[in-house]
Amino acid sequence: NVLRKQRHWEKIITAKKKKRKQEKEKRKAKHAEDKGIAHQHSKRVLKTIAKERLLAAKEAAPWLCIDLSMTSHMTHKEISRLAAQIRRLYGSNKKAGKPFWICLTGFVAGSPISEECLRMNDGFSNYLMDTTPESYLDLFPLETIVYLTPDSENALQDIEPHRVYVLGGLVDESIQKKLTLQKAQEQSLQTARLPIAEYMVKNANVKNYHSETLAINQVFDALSTYYETQSWPEALKAGVPPGKGYVLQKTAL
Repeated sequence: NVLRKQRHWEKIITAKKKKRKQEKEKRKAKHAEDKGIAHQHSKRVLKTIAKERLLAAKEAAPWLCIDLSMTSHMTHKEISRLAAQIRRLYGSNKKAGKPFWICLTGFVAGSPISEECLRMNDGFSNYLMDTTPESYLDLFPLETIVYLTPDSENALQDIEPHRVYVLGGLVDESIQKKLTLQKAQEQSLQTARLPIAEYMVKNANVKNYHSETLAINQVFDALSTYYETQSWPEALKAGVPPGKGYVLQKTAL
């Protein structure tokens, strides 16, 4: 019994020593990793890299304009939601390996949307993007503009660097159908929609709910992912949430 207890205790001691050694090696490895990460990717360095990427996008990447001229159609609650979506969209773009250049058009100082953007979004005035009260029609040649609307008959095929893609800044809880399409047609603009119908199918759900209308940050997540991967299945998986009632076709997986 004494020998058995002694051997048992020796096993425990050996196991403890082994565990301490492993934990020490883990701590050393983590410390070295953290040190390396801190050295290579300090917050200051990351900010500089992101800033350089964004500023380079202004010259060479596609532009994404958010058309804020329709906020008169919206309630205060809808405007607040739009301001939150702009924050998410900007955050996604800042992290992207291949960012767009963002421009808020119809952004009038002192308007409800400008006030909400400043109130809800920390550091909004320092965002690396353009804001202007002017219309995209006054800023860009008509032939470069593509107005993205879920009601368009044309599926977006590709994203071209020297195009200007316009998203209607519209949070519409009352669902005013085809508002952005009508506006684009009146302005003789080319229109396009995300190719949801081409790559996705309706998924059965309890509420029998299916919608191709996405928030502007969700549309942007799809555009951004496609721009980086050149894959519409990957893009739609990133941008279309399951709650919209669509899933990728098996052939697209």
